[in-house]
Amino acid sequence: MQSAGRTKTRAVLVTLIVLAGLLPAASMWAAEKPRIQAEDYSIEAKVSPQSHKLTARAVVKFVALDDISIATFELHNSLRVTQVTDEQGNALAAERVSQDSSIRVPLPNGMTKGQEATLTFDYEGIVTSADDSPVPGLRLAYVGDPITYLLYSGRWFPVTNYGIDRFTARLKISAPPEYTVVASGGAAVAEGGAADSSKPAEDAAKPKLQARPRTEKREKTASAPTKAGGAKADAGMKTFSFTWTKPSFPGTVVIGKFVDTPVSEAGMTVHTYFLKDKAGLAQQYGETVAKELGFFITIYGVPISSELKLVELPDDSVPTAWAPEVVGIAARNINAKVNYRLLANAVAHQWFGTIVSPATRNDWWIQDGGARYSESRYIEYASGPAGAQEAVKDMAVGALAYDSVPLGQIGTLDTFDPVFQSMANDKGGMVYHMLRWVMGDQRFDKAMRTLFQSYSGKPVGVKDLQKVTEDIQGEQMTWFFSQWLDSTGAPEFKNKYTVFRVKKGFRVVGQVQQDLDLFRMPVQLKIDTDGKTEDKTIDVVGTDSSYTIETFGKPRRITVDPNNWVLKNSGDLKLRTAIMRGQQMVQQGNLADSLKEFQRAIEQNKNSSLAHYRIAEVFYLQRNYQAAANAYRDSLNGDGEPRWTEVWSHIQLGKIFDITGQRERALGEYRQALQTNDNTQGALDEGRKYLSTPFQRTDQQ
Repeated sequence: MQSAGRTKTRAVLVTLIVLAGLLPAASMWAAEKPRIQAEDYSIEAKVSPQSHKLTARAVVKFVALDDISIATFELHNSLRVTQVTDEQGNALAAERVSQDSSIRVPLPNGMTKGQEATLTFDYEGIVTSADDSPVPGLRLAYVGDPITYLLYSGRWFPVTNYGIDRFTARLKISAPPEYTVVASGGAAVAEGGAADSSKPAEDAAKPKLQARPRTEKREKTASAPTKAGGAKADAGMKTFSFTWTKPSFPGTVVIGKFVDTPVSEAGMTVHTYFLKDKAGLAQQYGETVAKELGFFITIYGVPISSELKLVELPDDSVPTAWAPEVVGIAARNINAKVNYRLLANAVAHQWFGTIVSPATRNDWWIQDGGARYSESRYIEYASGPAGAQEAVKDMAVGALAYDSVPLGQIGTLDTFDPVFQSMANDKGGMVYHMLRWVMGDQRFDKAMRTLFQSYSGKPVGVKDLQKVTEDIQGEQMTWFFSQWLDSTGAPEFKNKYTVFRVKKGFRVVGQVQQDLDLFRMPVQLKIDTDGKTEDKTIDVVGTDSSYTIETFGKPRRITVDPNNWVLKNSGDLKLRTAIMRGQQMVQQGNLADSLKEFQRAIEQNKNSSLAHYRIAEVFYLQRNYQAAANAYRDSLNGDGEPRWTEVWSHIQLGKIFDITGQRERALGEYRQALQTNDNTQGALDEGRKYLSTPFQRTDQQ
């Protein structure tokens, strides 16, 4: 199957994992400079899964960042505001701008910079479609059975400056009694419906907002009689109350027919909320998360809470999501083999995001790059150096795939732009990796602990991170941050050397060359000799850096940066980045440009089985079966990396022969697939299936 092949490498969509649930549509960021900051929410909401309806009231306390006459909030386009009132209960007009999912509320008396105010929003809507999502095509909020999810990124309540403005919250969520509600903070449960949050009876005499017809771009609303979020919950409903008093991002709510499986370890408690069909895996997942929490505590210090809720998300949303005390994981990622990498990234956001968060969009990498590198650190702990090396290579591929904008300027990009995602996650992760190399493990870990202690509950900018590292390193670090944040590109090392016989062994006189004039980094050299392997670290400064090394055994090979501590270009990385870009273009439906990227990969390695396999996939999608068959055979005749390309090339060839009415040839390919004994992504099951029943292609295959 086509999707099987695409899941074998860590493609861009896997990198999107954690970002898809966390980042907003860029149009919202680009709309205007934030002029207000929400500080506190009191939200009462009722979900009706059978009718897909959300009814809510949100009381928002905010402060003006400038002198303003209009307060602008982001709100999911499926939600219709029926009433907006100020602190005195006066009805205010509200304007819906669907292009950027915003609600604009004119303030009759205006506000001066630093002034605080409170607005109350009543709103409701049928929340099902991804078309009205703040990120078009990506469902970030959904009301239905068996799982309702209202992600912070889905703007199911009025939001300001997404991901930047930290806030406190009190939530009262009412749902049918068979559902459990999961959110940040300890839950108090009341049977029989929510307390009446409707306004006093005398409010009914006040002017109400009247809804006006919605235009393509703007929808005006004015007062209209409504109970909206103020209505009592239906009889028999159950209400869950949550309170989060530490400024953070407690805006995600997941509601489902869950089984709660608690796991306690080392003073931490993990509650795993899975549906009944996944409940058998809950203990295993809870234990894995508890271990990851324990590991991160050793290097970062205590998290914001001693409790964590791991909750199942449906497959129609993001792979993972996070909030204070909450980690969400899609059902497709809940299997007998625990994807501990995915979990580690999400769990790390309890530090990177929950405890500290970006001060601006340009600083977003501090959060997501930190979580990405934390994933790598846990892989190193759980699987050893070899596993960590693969994780670092994955980050390097993402970092170099779209290295056209300096990392410190990504705030100018669309947040779902592949460049923004690759830079924030992967280049951000590589910056942490290189910082660890420059500082050493002990000082680096101390810097991370100091960061969380000194800035707990606060936004963090690059200057803050730099100050922490300089205080601990005891030297100025501008050269490092300027190099990796303010510039693009990465060095491609070349090493020239001559070996001389000397009295006590051998002397190597060499020179490391690269093409970045302002480059400066300590770089490791690995010297393989007739005797033991030796390591030496040299300072590479500028385009040419000379070195002299004395060895006892005769040097056979010298490798520059063997452990990939430095972000650098190489033939292998160029191959992998081209393949990654091509895969992303396939996902976007841009098949012609994807072929160009895969051809660039072939230029790096004409025998790359993976590159030929990806080309075959594109031809197969185009129903160009002869070209696809040729490319699958090129994959079989290539370098065999990765190994799964062999079994899946045979299966895909078998499918092509079945489609073209050549059953005997198809059977031969399926049999060869079985002989590989490689069941990656159920390949052997697929082969056995089509041995007995010929493959028939549908529009989805």
